Amino acid sequence: MSFFNSINVSATGLTAERLRMDTISKNIANANTTRTANGSPYRRQVVVFKTKDSNMPFSQFLSTSARNNIKQNGVEVVGIKDDQSPLKKVYDPGHPDSDQEGYVSMPNVDIITEMANMISASRGYEANVTALNASKSMAMKALQIGR
Repeated sequence: MSFFNSINVSATGLTAERLRMDTISKNIANANTTRTANGSPYRRQVVVFKTKDSNMPFSQFLSTSARNNIKQNGVEVVGIKDDQSPLKKVYDPGHPDSDQEGYVSMPNVDIITEMANMISASRGYEANVTALNASKSMAMKALQIGR
């Protein structure tokens, strides 16, 4: 793995975790949104990641020859998917979006889950920054060898 490849891997991780944090923030902001542009309650969104150029099954990756030939290219975002878990029903007959029985369909966003995911994304971002700084530090040490 070359020096610039390791920086690229960290950069893709930083970009992916930033998008994940943005999506989690959007979920938290819409935790009480009962009506979106299409008229339905807000649905929680989840970011889906995959490794770049990873067509090799894990069992094949375990062999030493395959590990030596694989290119490490980081992570990419496949997409942002709507969480299809059921919406919460809250009894509030005075709410403008309540049905005939007085129940309001609330978003399927759980603030505690979102905060735990935000901490996880923040830690992933920090880990990528640390890896990037380590690569940069090794390059600077290598340049000092020639002095």
